[in-house]
Amino acid sequence: MGNNSGDQVILATGGYDHSIKFWQAHSGVCTRTVTHPESQVNALNITPDSQLLAAAGYQHIRMYEINSSNPNPIVNYEGISRNVTAVGFHEDGHWMYTGGEDCSARVWDLRTRNLQCSRIFQVTAPVNCVCLHPNQGELLVGDQSGVIHIWDLRTDHNEQLIPEQDASIQDISIDSSANFMAAINNKGNCYVWSLTPGTKLPDGEEGSTPTQLRPKSRLLAHKRYGLKCKFSPDAKYLATTSADQTAKLWKTSDFTLHSTLQTENQRWVWDIAFSADSQYAITASSDNTARLWSIETSEIAKEYIGHQKAVTSLAFQDGTP
Repeated sequence: MGNNSGDQVILATGGYDHSIKFWQAHSGVCTRTVTHPESQVNALNITPDSQLLAAAGYQHIRMYEINSSNPNPIVNYEGISRNVTAVGFHEDGHWMYTGGEDCSARVWDLRTRNLQCSRIFQVTAPVNCVCLHPNQGELLVGDQSGVIHIWDLRTDHNEQLIPEQDASIQDISIDSSANFMAAINNKGNCYVWSLTPGTKLPDGEEGSTPTQLRPKSRLLAHKRYGLKCKFSPDAKYLATTSADQTAKLWKTSDFTLHSTLQTENQRWVWDIAFSADSQYAITASSDNTARLWSIETSEIAKEYIGHQKAVTSLAFQDGTP
């Protein structure tokens, strides 16, 4: 897990016990617990400079210092109704994006002292997930009515994609090279598209055309609710997680099943992240536990035990690949 000098390994977990825990990833020791009152933790993400952890909860996003013993958030974004379900960052850390049950995706400018969001993208159903395209210019927004919205931040245009009728989009992922996009739904089906970059318009015309998607594969990934899908940093694997108590790894070369990560009593697997070298995966599940898995052997390398209730979100960073 990339322990080069200067590379900081950060593992944080959150869930229904209203706490966020920081862990030593290699030892499994919990180094710090931060209370997250009034709300469960719906999503976690680390700022690009590795200084702050953003926690999305009910009606707010809170930022906690990572290298500090300060138990309180140093920034608190409020004024949102209902649950915030997704949080992430522009690669330069200039802005943050969120999605939530208030049927919107939002962009927040992090360079100003103003804690108001700077842009709102309104849809007609609660938003479950938001994914930033590696080109940093398009947000993919998945909602409970089954629509994937492709919001072009440069032109403010948007397009819609409905992979399956009457199925809620639970998560969206694009691999680092922007070759593939995946979306998993509440029926356990995972759809994969090949991506073609958008083209710049002729001189004199503003903007560009959006990314083009071509259907590539439909994986009947799980028999129960799908929860998350994530590409590994080397783009060799697509991980899916589910209410069926498993995470599965699919080879992106042909989208066949590589392995199933499962253990007794794991219950729902809510979240998953990869190590920078794509050798390990970390899962968060309803049995109050996070686990580190070897992708080569599909075996558990470490367990992170300490939460009192379901672990529904995690953030992991172990240096740049």
